[in-house]
Amino acid sequence: MMQAQQQISRRTVARIEDGTHLGPDAQVDDKSLMFSPQAPELTDPFLVLVDDLFSEPGFEWHPHRGLETVTLVLDGVLEHGDSIGNSGTLTAGDVQWMTAGRGIIHRELAFRNERAHILQLWVNLPADKKMVDSRYQDLLATGRPTIDHDGAHIDLISGAAGGLTAPALTHWPISGSVITMEPGRSLDHVLPGQDRAFFTVLAGAVSIGGRNVTARQTAWSDPLPDADAHLSVIGLRTGDGDALTKVLTFSGPPIRQPVAMGGPMVMNTRAEIEQAFRDFHTGRFGAVPRQARLQYR
Repeated sequence: MMQAQQQISRRTVARIEDGTHLGPDAQVDDKSLMFSPQAPELTDPFLVLVDDLFSEPGFEWHPHRGLETVTLVLDGVLEHGDSIGNSGTLTAGDVQWMTAGRGIIHRELAFRNERAHILQLWVNLPADKKMVDSRYQDLLATGRPTIDHDGAHIDLISGAAGGLTAPALTHWPISGSVITMEPGRSLDHVLPGQDRAFFTVLAGAVSIGGRNVTARQTAWSDPLPDADAHLSVIGLRTGDGDALTKVLTFSGPPIRQPVAMGGPMVMNTRAEIEQAFRDFHTGRFGAVPRQARLQYR
């Protein structure tokens, strides 16, 4: 007996969010919020996406608990180190996936204080995963699978597509990729119906689900009702011209739990945030590393 074909539904865009330019501060030369944590129930399981350009000082040693940070290097060289012994540099196209879990201390600097331009996504963790062991993953551009089809180049960061599986290990089913499209092309992007998805346009312009989205805007597509058992697609289409369009997209099922944010800590209650800071200040995250800057080569 032939197995029934899996149902595939077509998605729409629920809303489009403009990025917010914040400018320089004590750590960076320029900062923008591509989307903010003001209403986490609307972005669940994602919390914030930040665009940072810096030379010095960058982000010296600081703690995290209860979340994962996904950092994509857009340009320059990012120097990193953490309290569980990882250190090194990442260059344009590389991704760092850090699970803070029960607690980690790390830093992100521009190598040689020259230039680093990064996007950092904060991914929430469910309550039963917030205190997992900390973990660090380098997802180098040269080691990630890619798909090329009819003028679209898909660079997989996490999840699976087209029979390929990305290298990221995740504590929540998160799919992510960078999509680059030539002008005048169409792509049906496939994702689980239960996922919430965002599409941040890094360069160019694209129609997503029939809505026009331009650089530094983010389109959101919410989970489909009763969608646990089937896939969905959303259409991307580029217009005429000669410029490439680049889109960062991630999706995942909402966690649907309370969110309490306290600076670099993300838990479910204020009491847990207060405990996280007590644990950090009493050394339960480990000692602040005394690691020297990476040497010039």
